[in-house]
Amino acid sequence: MIDFSFIKNILLPPLLNGTIATIMLSVLCIPASLIIGILIAVGKVYGNKIISFLCSVYTIYFRGSPLMVLLLIIYVGLPDWGITLSAFNVVVIGISLSSGAYHSEYIRGALQSVKIGQVMAAKALGMTRIQVILYILLPQALRRAIPPCSNEVIYLIKSTSLAMMVSYVELTGAGKYIASVYFKYTEVFLVVGMIYLLLVSVATKLINTLENKLKIPGF
Repeated sequence: MIDFSFIKNILLPPLLNGTIATIMLSVLCIPASLIIGILIAVGKVYGNKIISFLCSVYTIYFRGSPLMVLLLIIYVGLPDWGITLSAFNVVVIGISLSSGAYHSEYIRGALQSVKIGQVMAAKALGMTRIQVILYILLPQALRRAIPPCSNEVIYLIKSTSLAMMVSYVELTGAGKYIASVYFKYTEVFLVVGMIYLLLVSVATKLINTLENKLKIPGF
């Protein structure tokens, strides 16, 4: 039997704090990863050979490295070089770098889907390369990249659960602590899963609303 009194009086207060921590991580990591993704995608497609190569290396490395390994490198590896970061900063940096690599591939594909005729027309009108990217290519590419990027946003929210590996207590970390103290794993992780489902559902709704407002007519 599920102990509802335990859920209400003992479990929910720490999970509420953990949920707030998860939301804070998501709010910071989502825009940071998108900015990284845009910069890497533009550099990979429109940069010179050196910039394009470096962006490709970045994408290959961060897409190929497990997020947990990346967090541990930043958390326990960088102090050997004299760089010590708080657990919160480690999680924000690690998730943003990893997620940004995935965003970059979605945005790169969207950039390359814009017809070359628009670029030629813009250059014929006297627009510079930077102006073409900022005012012609990126607005269209970002619209087209919303559906695939939305999947990465959902994954990012769930990947914040790895923050407990570097001693930052978010939703999963708070649940794990309560479960280990009271040995009520079923109740704890059922509630934790429902909270994640709620967070993901809200994020999905917001993304769908944004997509409907920005969708390109005729597509």
